[in-house]
Amino acid sequence: MRLTAQEQKMLDGAEGEAIAAAMRILVQYGEILGAERLVETDNVCGATVFGPRHSRVLGDTDPARLFSRFALDSDEVLEVPAVKAHSCQLIGPRDPEHWDLQGMTAETSAEIERSQRYLADRGVNLLSTCTPYQVGNDPRFGEHCAWMESSAVVYINSVLGARTNTEGRESAAASMLTGRTPYVGLHRDEERLATHRVVVEAPMHSTYDWNVLGYHLGDVLDDAVPVLDGIDLTPDPVDLKQFGAAIASSGDVELYHIPRVTPEARTLEEALGGRTPRETLRVGPEDLVAAAARLNATAASDEIDFVMIGCPHASLSQIREVAELLDGRRIADSTNLWVFTPSALRTVAERNGYRAAIERAGGRILSDTCPAIAQFLPPGTRTFATDSAKQAHYLPAIMGVGGHFGSTSRCVEAAITGRWSG
Repeated sequence: MRLTAQEQKMLDGAEGEAIAAAMRILVQYGEILGAERLVETDNVCGATVFGPRHSRVLGDTDPARLFSRFALDSDEVLEVPAVKAHSCQLIGPRDPEHWDLQGMTAETSAEIERSQRYLADRGVNLLSTCTPYQVGNDPRFGEHCAWMESSAVVYINSVLGARTNTEGRESAAASMLTGRTPYVGLHRDEERLATHRVVVEAPMHSTYDWNVLGYHLGDVLDDAVPVLDGIDLTPDPVDLKQFGAAIASSGDVELYHIPRVTPEARTLEEALGGRTPRETLRVGPEDLVAAAARLNATAASDEIDFVMIGCPHASLSQIREVAELLDGRRIADSTNLWVFTPSALRTVAERNGYRAAIERAGGRILSDTCPAIAQFLPPGTRTFATDSAKQAHYLPAIMGVGGHFGSTSRCVEAAITGRWSG
């Protein structure tokens, strides 16, 4: 890998051992990927809040030691300076307001808070969401970023036209401290061209449809770059958020194109870069029916203990929809309804009265975490319902529960009746 003079100085320790450790990670990582150089970045999103699962390994709760070991691969406690790049903390293990609902002790909550304070003191912005683009981190077209979180990566690559690969905890932390990331993969023009043409012959009228289409395509495309042909109605940001999360869950898609919708594909030909697609796939209604069936395959009962909305974290429009669906109604005593959103949006939802409406019905709005990331559920949960293909994919495997997937309205109805219908 070719380094600039400044990068070589960082690697040699001129800016301290923490920066040198970060550079070693990036050089090793870049060489494994085949990168010939690094590229500057001023937009990094990582997950570097550490809690009891990490402290138990080291037998130490000191945030500096945990960051040095798990983010910078150092057995020594390093003096970590302020970050060079604009940096954000992604979704974490704790809701700062409802940690007790998670079954968390006050001691554990305090330990996580200390880790967050450590990051904040070094300039990391505690957005604490899987959707930073909803709460202020909105990368510009063509900007080189270094982001974790598969649904966030596919969103900013595709919908915003920013450039990032799916980073890991260590590479993201290293980018925060150095302002560099390997110039490889989706940072390069040629890697961003569509490889597969997907002719969509099924009607796409709702967010539910986009969830299912994404889940089907991820399964058949793996890590390809698809361009969707045949989309007549313009999807809204929630549709694209849910579609990207689904396609990155059943597969490894990090970028997609939709002519006249996404910024790098004004036409089908532009998305392909004038090349012939490696393969043309057709998606019909029967494919979506089959994908929806797979998403519902883990449920052994129609008795619903838990309804989860907000994966990826819910937008204000999604929170409003839930509040309106619950208006004047009451959630079943046997069922919990939790809506997950960034803290910043929970604040707005409270000002708008959406939070009060949801809580009057017996629901809760939680922030900064989710059941899959933090591995928690309401006590006694055996069967859940969700409007997220991503959550329906991951939660059964992570938590050993059965799940139903459906539209938001069907999920809210399940919360009110305590049963899944249809």
